[in-house]
Amino acid sequence: MTGEHEFSKLGRLFITTAAFIIILAGIKFSTSILIPFLLAIFLAMVAEMPLSWLQSKGLQRWIGLIIVVLVGLLVEVLLITFLGKSINNLTAAFPAYQQRLVVSMQNLRSLLNELGINIDQTMYDQIISYFDPGLIMSLLGSVFSSIGNLFSNGFMIFLTMIFILLEIPYLPAKLKKASPSSQKISIHLDRFTKTLKHYLGIKTAISLLTGILITVLLSLIGVDFPIIWGFLAFMMNFIPNIGSIIAAVPAILLAFLQGGLSLGLMTTTCYVAINLLIGNVIEPKVMGRGLGLSTLVVFISLIFWGWLLGPVGMLLCVPLTMFIKIAVEEDEEMGWLAVLLGSGEELKENTAKESV
Repeated sequence: MTGEHEFSKLGRLFITTAAFIIILAGIKFSTSILIPFLLAIFLAMVAEMPLSWLQSKGLQRWIGLIIVVLVGLLVEVLLITFLGKSINNLTAAFPAYQQRLVVSMQNLRSLLNELGINIDQTMYDQIISYFDPGLIMSLLGSVFSSIGNLFSNGFMIFLTMIFILLEIPYLPAKLKKASPSSQKISIHLDRFTKTLKHYLGIKTAISLLTGILITVLLSLIGVDFPIIWGFLAFMMNFIPNIGSIIAAVPAILLAFLQGGLSLGLMTTTCYVAINLLIGNVIEPKVMGRGLGLSTLVVFISLIFWGWLLGPVGMLLCVPLTMFIKIAVEEDEEMGWLAVLLGSGEELKENTAKESV
């Protein structure tokens, strides 16, 4: 009997693992359809906040929806106009920056030789092969190409977002009608929605502040294409832990190529000062207690969702992980996963109460 029980547990483990792998393969295969849909949900959650605020001021939902949609369209048009022009100008300037990078590396080699660190031609060619200027510039180009692809799907994403916003008021009633356990589903969905709204509202405001500060400061010190670097900082700030670093690297590299050491150091100082101010002072203060996710879990989820869904997965890694955590919390068999995903604050509080 014990052997049969152990076999059944082992069989369930194999079946669960196989199902998990099949689901991952399905998600990976359908990313071209899934990613625009996930982005539409993400934008709908962001748009629901001003829409709810307009409703609280006495406007009917359909009037508030029209206002939100018109503002969203205006923002998209402005982004396509100004950002698209800046990206085209940067792409046209790539050969000049590439040549400057080659000259800078040659100057660095001469400086090292003067200091007694001799780098012969063979070693220099080998270093160039690993640190290919053309590769660096093509990587920067691929980043902006991805942004352009996002705008090319913008209409479909925007349209899907509108339909999601139209559906939201009827969702609780549909769940109640569809399932006898809808009460529990509704409670979990409401909790997830409130937590996600809180997170996205604060994160969007902080990311917008970061982008504006980067744009203004880089404009003041004379770095080329400040609108691009501000937008990149805004987008990358949604990616936890490493997003701000990713956003800073191309701008700092361009500043070094454009104005030498002084402009490069000034740009680095701007990024460090803004990220320290926002990441260590403003964000922890306004974010409150947090998301209930472990820092390690956030970092691992960044890698996992980035591998599964690409850059969009990195952007949405926190909401997706929060959804999984809340979904498995009340399940007796999967409750352990929610504990592992959690920040551990609840366990600390319980331990403190028991010790008292």
